[in-house]
Amino acid sequence: MIRWRWLFEKFFPVVFSGIRLWREKCWRPQRLAWVTLLMAWDEGQTLSSRWEHAKDTARCWHPSWKLGTSYGGFSEALVRSSETLLKAIKARLCRQMRQFEPRCGSGWRWGAFAVDGTRFEAPHVEANERGLGCAGREKTGPQVFATMLWHMGTGLPWDFRVGPGTDSERKHLESLIDDLPQGSLLIADAGFVGYELCRKIHRSGQFFLFRVGSNITLLTKLGYEYQERRGLVYLWPQKQRHQPPLVLRLIKVKRRAQTIYLLTNVLDARQLTLAEASRLYEMRWGIEVFYRSAKQTLERRRLLSRTPATCLIEAQWTLLGIWLLGLLTVRELVERKIDPVEISYANARDVVRGEMRRATRVTSRSRRRPPLDKLRQELASASKDRYHRSRPKRARNYPRKKRERPPGPPKIRSATLKEQATAKRFRELTSPYCRTA
Repeated sequence: MIRWRWLFEKFFPVVFSGIRLWREKCWRPQRLAWVTLLMAWDEGQTLSSRWEHAKDTARCWHPSWKLGTSYGGFSEALVRSSETLLKAIKARLCRQMRQFEPRCGSGWRWGAFAVDGTRFEAPHVEANERGLGCAGREKTGPQVFATMLWHMGTGLPWDFRVGPGTDSERKHLESLIDDLPQGSLLIADAGFVGYELCRKIHRSGQFFLFRVGSNITLLTKLGYEYQERRGLVYLWPQKQRHQPPLVLRLIKVKRRAQTIYLLTNVLDARQLTLAEASRLYEMRWGIEVFYRSAKQTLERRRLLSRTPATCLIEAQWTLLGIWLLGLLTVRELVERKIDPVEISYANARDVVRGEMRRATRVTSRSRRRPPLDKLRQELASASKDRYHRSRPKRARNYPRKKRERPPGPPKIRSATLKEQATAKRFRELTSPYCRTA
């Protein structure tokens, strides 16, 4: 009996009980999910080597399991069953994260979600080129695009969407909004600002704090809001003049020698102060660190599947596996009153990979129950270093490093008389309670 088995069973006691995959014989839901999650942690350089090691580890934990003998059969079962399994496991992980709320604080930090997208490279084969597309820079190969909601209270994912490389992060976010807790605050960079998306977020009862750049024009002195006040602006593009303007608040945050412009539908400055907005936007960098951990620390920058369907499934299970690894570690950090955002995925990776190597080396004579406290202690130590640096960390100036220019300030102008008259007609036709909807 391996100690990891006990820890897993605390997280998935009933998650597979309601799932029925009648077409699968060897690959029952629990067995399929365990082997796939272990593959997301494994250090093998090919899918077949990861599968062999993950299967051996699962068989050591559950000697009574009858697992398939070919990777092709496993892959076919995973393609048929992934949608059902992913939905059930993600819901279970979210329920587990809610248990941390009393110990991780409340307010905006608990209800705030950073959102951002990233691309994973896929093998450059003809099938992937046709099914996934080649987006991004010139001469890029096929890619898989992923957009994630990153929960700021725990430093863990909350949900994600995966699609071909030609997908857009706005489209993904629109499908993620409905599953958010009521009254959540979405925080994102300048690529998400748009009239339709902002309107949909507002009408769903959620809030947003988006960085805005020079590609957006904001209006002042429109007269649509009965009481004009400092910082009040309107988002009303020419193509949306058949709909009422969005009443928003512009927040200016000074960071070093740069001024960052943030746009929010939280109009009350007491509900979202300047200091809170600055701090939350700074915490948004955590989602970038998570992507770096997935691509660099766990070496998942490039997918290995050779068909579009399996590429999309591999990306989803990779993100889910790193999510579960983070949840197992954060659980131990919170128990010891350590801030969960201090998690070190490099240390957590070393713990699980070392345990998987030991599991496959265990013999029947040495198969005895190791102490669970030791494993929990190892996970609790998977946090960032705490030594004091005398100067900031500096990376070398690598020649291929992507260096994008920061977005400039938004275009702000006063509304014309014609725009004021059009806004007045909307104000007369719209109820005061839903004027910004």
